[in-house]
Amino acid sequence: MSSTCSTVSRALHEPVAGTAATARTWLLLEQPGPWGAKALTSSHLNPALGRALEAAAKGTGVRIALIRRPGRHADSRMPATRRVYVAHTVPGNVRLHSAATTDPARLLDLDFRALGRGETASFDAVLGGAPHTGGPLALVCTNGKRDRCCALLGRPLAAELASSGVEGVWEVTHLGGHRFSPTVLVLPYGYAYGRAEAHAVKEVLHGVQEGRIVTEGCRGASAWERPGQAAELAVRRAVREDAAQALSVVRTEGEAPRWEVTVAHVDGRRWRVEVAQGASLPPRPESCGSALGSPARMDVLDVRALTPASLAR
Repeated sequence: MSSTCSTVSRALHEPVAGTAATARTWLLLEQPGPWGAKALTSSHLNPALGRALEAAAKGTGVRIALIRRPGRHADSRMPATRRVYVAHTVPGNVRLHSAATTDPARLLDLDFRALGRGETASFDAVLGGAPHTGGPLALVCTNGKRDRCCALLGRPLAAELASSGVEGVWEVTHLGGHRFSPTVLVLPYGYAYGRAEAHAVKEVLHGVQEGRIVTEGCRGASAWERPGQAAELAVRRAVREDAAQALSVVRTEGEAPRWEVTVAHVDGRRWRVEVAQGASLPPRPESCGSALGSPARMDVLDVRALTPASLAR
């Protein structure tokens, strides 16, 4: 069997920090059955509805994904009601609401700009939503039509987690970073993980239930752009901070290939983090079947605590 993009990435010890998909808010719709590469318009969801949802979410900070229960995906078993979730991941306003609907077209009545700001009133009013009362959600990317690694590695992980009694496990259409498969997004806090194994995901979920973030294998928090993801994780590790909502990225200055990122703690401390974009070498495929390339990587060059005097300048 030829090497997959994930086996090459793992063999080259490619770092995962700063590679998470970016979204302040995630909107998840249950859609069983097969998924195509662009699942919103190539699944058993009405393609016209999928295109309308894409247009409604554009530029709002909301990312839409389809989810399904782990297991076999027969074409004909369409549920009468579907689960819908919305999660806002910005620290200080983290929330996860759930609802059920018999008509996915109702999602077009949502106020997407408000959802992007973390305001869930339209979700609750339109769909009868309410704060999610269960445990955290573990979304495992399994869409083999995007990349075979997601199916080969993601589906067994989702099945293993579900069969072992872990609640809140869903398959999801796309989290990016196929070469880090299996990839997992954990809500409500929005931290993504790469090269995930069942025991590690269980540890992550246990931490989330206690309001803690596990940094091992973490790709970053989706609330931030990629330099901010790398910077926030670097501060967490430097000061051994695991409280879920303790840190925020408050400023990113510069442009590729170098940024200065300011990370703030809820207790008032701040850090200046220097992040550089480099090229992953030697060349490797970013996904299975693609040509060799040098994917961008985020390297943290310096983490410096800011003093009151430096903050005043």
